Amino acid sequence: MIRWLVGLICLGFAATSALAADPVMIGVGYLGIAGTRSTLSLVEQPAENDGVAGARLAIEDNNTTGKFLNQRFALEERRIKEGEDAVQAATELAARNGFIIADLPADTLLKVADALRERGTLLFNAGAIDERLREADCRANVIHTAPTRAMLADALGQYLVWKQWKRWLLVVGSHDEDRLFADALRRTATRFGAKIVQERSFEDKGGARRTDSGVTLIQRQMPVFTQQAPAYDVLVAADESEVFGAYLPYRTWDPRPVAGSAGLVPRSWDAAQDQWGAIQMQNRFVKLNARRMTALDMQAWTAVRMIGEATSRTNSGEVKKVTDFIKGPEFSVAAFKGTKLTLRDWNLQLRQPILLVDGRMVVSVSPQEGFLHQVSELDTLGYDRPESKCKLK
Repeated sequence: MIRWLVGLICLGFAATSALAADPVMIGVGYLGIAGTRSTLSLVEQPAENDGVAGARLAIEDNNTTGKFLNQRFALEERRIKEGEDAVQAATELAARNGFIIADLPADTLLKVADALRERGTLLFNAGAIDERLREADCRANVIHTAPTRAMLADALGQYLVWKQWKRWLLVVGSHDEDRLFADALRRTATRFGAKIVQERSFEDKGGARRTDSGVTLIQRQMPVFTQQAPAYDVLVAADESEVFGAYLPYRTWDPRPVAGSAGLVPRSWDAAQDQWGAIQMQNRFVKLNARRMTALDMQAWTAVRMIGEATSRTNSGEVKKVTDFIKGPEFSVAAFKGTKLTLRDWNLQLRQPILLVDGRMVVSVSPQEGFLHQVSELDTLGYDRPESKCKLK
């Protein structure tokens, strides 16, 4: 009996000592570009804190769990101004943080990843959707929470084919990003049995469309631009540059739905998402930021939560141990999408369902019923292992 009491007292002292010990500090950096890009729609202008707001919410979530494990998470934000050296900014951030959430263009992200490789810093790509970052230019120290163009295109294509809308009129913008999305859409059409009956190019001639054109001119221009097309079921727009896509719905010559960069749009997240417990997350985000949660917010939130999940499962803040666990077969993270998200070990892309939205509602979620895969149905979205050219280095 005396030994039992002594044992209880010792356990009590041990627990008290553990609680009294300083918490393990886990630093997370956020590296983005200063300023925002204007969009055609006045109601969809990105906020100054687009992306980082999601990371801040995830830090709160991590600390809620972390207090029981004596772990403390802190977020340090850095915005790169025009002309500023991104590598220097990243190096300074990495000196204080073992993990960095990056919202950077593809070329800049690669420079940062190469510069930080020897330091052991783990980067999370929350913004760039370029395929080459997961293929020929993949890096072993970059995990991707942003989906790829191929994943977005496949998600849309699966739904259009499921609806039997297999004849597509493809309209492509004149910028490089538009052409890359068009390439992804062509691949999707071939992959799932759709047919692009015709392609048209929309040239960006500059000018401020909101003030220089007006509704009257747009109403005349778009029907003329889309007339005399071969019979098609849906117009698919590739307009990542926000030049013309938003003007297509309800203005085409033939009464047809619009999808792609306007109309029915594939996204990793949308403010309309309310399934699988998402409404509580959406409400918390609105309360903190007085705005709705965007796809970039969610991609940053997911990245920070991946760090939090791995540190709690390993009970460690050591970067290498956390990195190895995230890349390992036991890792998964919940993200209000109806299934646990896991990592593709061949290119470090996060598997995830893609929402198809119309600006007000979630119309559907891909992968669609009937699109099967021997490992995971999520691998029907984007490049699968046998197709991959990635050699992690």
